[in-house]
Amino acid sequence: MKATYHKYILDFKRPSGTSRGVLTQKETWFIILEDEGKKGIGECGLLRGLSVDDRPDYEEKLKWTCENIHLGKDKLWEALIAFPSIQFGIEMAFQSYQSENPFIIFPSEFSEGQKSISINGLVWMGNEAFMQEQIEEKLREGFRCIKLKIGALDFDTELRLLRSIRQKFSPEMVEIRVDANGAFDLSLALYKLNQLSEFKLHSIEQPVQKNNTDTMSELAKFSKIPIALDEELIGVFLKEEKEALLLKIRPQFIVLKPSFVGGFRGTKEWIDLAEKHNIGWWITSALESNIGLNAIAQWTYLQQNSMPQGLGTGALYSNNFDSPLQVSEGQLWYNHNKSWNFNFENIKNKTF
Repeated sequence: MKATYHKYILDFKRPSGTSRGVLTQKETWFIILEDEGKKGIGECGLLRGLSVDDRPDYEEKLKWTCENIHLGKDKLWEALIAFPSIQFGIEMAFQSYQSENPFIIFPSEFSEGQKSISINGLVWMGNEAFMQEQIEEKLREGFRCIKLKIGALDFDTELRLLRSIRQKFSPEMVEIRVDANGAFDLSLALYKLNQLSEFKLHSIEQPVQKNNTDTMSELAKFSKIPIALDEELIGVFLKEEKEALLLKIRPQFIVLKPSFVGGFRGTKEWIDLAEKHNIGWWITSALESNIGLNAIAQWTYLQQNSMPQGLGTGALYSNNFDSPLQVSEGQLWYNHNKSWNFNFENIKNKTF
């Protein structure tokens, strides 16, 4: 078997704001497996500035992985414990290679186009008018769960935006999730959460920066809004460490990005621990291309979680790959009337 890796830069259709800055491009890497005419592909969903494996030796580790592909999926996964996005890429590449169709890697009623996955509509940070425009667009598109990135605007402005939604849509009509990406000051976090509670929010992701576990534990205990851990899970590799973190903070939810937490195997470890301790969970993309998003969606369907998942990111890029993934009325479908425009040789020769 031969393995090669290839860099690809995804271009956002319009700049997308978070509390950590504005995104205009997203770097990703593909691993391609080939043997006797059969091919498989995996995506290593690195997110610069956030992934724990955003390291100077990242490409070197990709090269090592391809040179040692003979070790197989399981041994490579163990060897790549500090590189969760490459773990994900390797798992996906082997699954793709072993499948009859390299893009139908977890067959189900979803991949057959018979069932859909409920997803949230993502609203990026920006000025008030831009955020209002996005909110109205998502509601017009039929989303019944929207997720707002908050923490970059003036807090009063963000409260005003939330109030405007709730004046028109009750919690029964539209579920609102917010994601602060660690933006709140430790001393003001609980005060802000209490103000936000007026709007009957489903949850808030990562109100304060990770590694402030004492504060996060207090928030999970006293906040009127359920707390969801996201960045807090990044870089926690051992199962015992994962369980210790959940027991210390005792969040109401955890948010799982396979590219950040060790692929499907790492994600399943978190799910099993969360369910053991009665903690809710959902899965979201880490802004992968449609290649990685497709794999995550197919795997997510098999987990049979009825909550809206964070898998509506396929339309973010101007140079994404056309795929059968289609969003309609707040649901993600695999539409067999649409086809992939992905070409293995083009990726290898960088001719896209």
